[in-house]
Amino acid sequence: MNYRLNKKNVEGYNYWSWNSGVKFSLLFAKKGHKVTILDKEDALDNCSYGNAGMIVPSHFVPLAAPGMIKQGIRWMFNSKSPFYVRPSLDSNLINWGLKFVRHATTKHLDKSAIPLRDLSLLSKSLYDELAKELDYFELNHKGILAFYKTEKAAEEEAHLVGKALELGLEMTILDADECKKLQPDLKLDVLGAVHYRCDAHLYPGKLMNALYKYLLQVGVEIVKGPEVDRIETDNKRILKVFTGNQVWEADHYVIATGSWSPAVAKMAGEKILLMPGKGYSFMEPEPQQRLTVPALLCEARVAITPMNDSIRYGGTMELDKINTKVNMNRVKGIVDAVPNYFPDLKPSIPLLKDIWYGFRPASPDGLPYIGKSVKKNNLVIATGHGMMGLSLGPATGLLVSQIISDEKPEIDILPFVVSR
Repeated sequence: MNYRLNKKNVEGYNYWSWNSGVKFSLLFAKKGHKVTILDKEDALDNCSYGNAGMIVPSHFVPLAAPGMIKQGIRWMFNSKSPFYVRPSLDSNLINWGLKFVRHATTKHLDKSAIPLRDLSLLSKSLYDELAKELDYFELNHKGILAFYKTEKAAEEEAHLVGKALELGLEMTILDADECKKLQPDLKLDVLGAVHYRCDAHLYPGKLMNALYKYLLQVGVEIVKGPEVDRIETDNKRILKVFTGNQVWEADHYVIATGSWSPAVAKMAGEKILLMPGKGYSFMEPEPQQRLTVPALLCEARVAITPMNDSIRYGGTMELDKINTKVNMNRVKGIVDAVPNYFPDLKPSIPLLKDIWYGFRPASPDGLPYIGKSVKKNNLVIATGHGMMGLSLGPATGLLVSQIISDEKPEIDILPFVVSR
């Protein structure tokens, strides 16, 4: 059956988005665009549901940063390590790796810090606005505590604080006693921490459910199940999108398909260099509510967030092809790390059915792709946010809506161009 919409309605333009466009679509609908989201699954278990729920202006250092190559090589030989690249002769991985190496420099870090800061701060302000419109999704502005146990990590965090203060971000170095005052109900075994006061957190499940409910109320059509298998184009435009025997036509198209973006973009004649980075998380009840401020365990690269009378534990970054196999050693690495910092928190190894995993779309330079396709003038790409998809989603949505509406973007989008 063919499905077709009129090319324009009186309020705006039709817009098709694939998969991860939920957070983006609200901004389009507000501008009067008719919006349809195509999601090949049920849209209820993507990365935005299982992550740590952190909004992180503090994360202005891209994944491709000085020291990551040396550290990554060491981690590759540890089955419980937080970062892993599976050796492969896959051309995408090789090209990704070569570009990653080229960008793992101080020059790239300095060049990326301001764009990432601006994107994050814009998102944070938009979350404050969303909190006034949506059902409660546990948005809190308590910051994040980045705990460390070693002098080396303390030195690295102190350097980060210096750079953050130059960027106008609020951070404070705390000693062990000061940490205890912020988490009085938990025993700590740490040297100190940095309080990322510029950060916030929320409960991802509640946010996504509230967004879906609101989108339906404002007329966004969410089509679950169809998988894009062909895209018809001419030299400059996308003409039609095919999902099995259905045909979809629109004025503008947005690829927001996370780790599946390269495959979808290829059908449109566009190349996007991404690798899926698998991460794991699980929840445990915490009725005592002893953890009140989200935590990052610096050496272990583990994130811990209080959510809905529970605690979510998450971490790891496995760069590999998309696969559904759960690596229990990586999960055990998360479990084992927690008591080293919080002796009172002793999470159990979760059952397989209770482990969530998802694929973060990691660009080789650590910056998201946000902007018009260089080959198709009615295609916008919004992907490659790595571990910060939820954090950067609202800002990305606003920028994409401004691009399509021919408005001046809220911030400079040149650092995020697709063809970089």
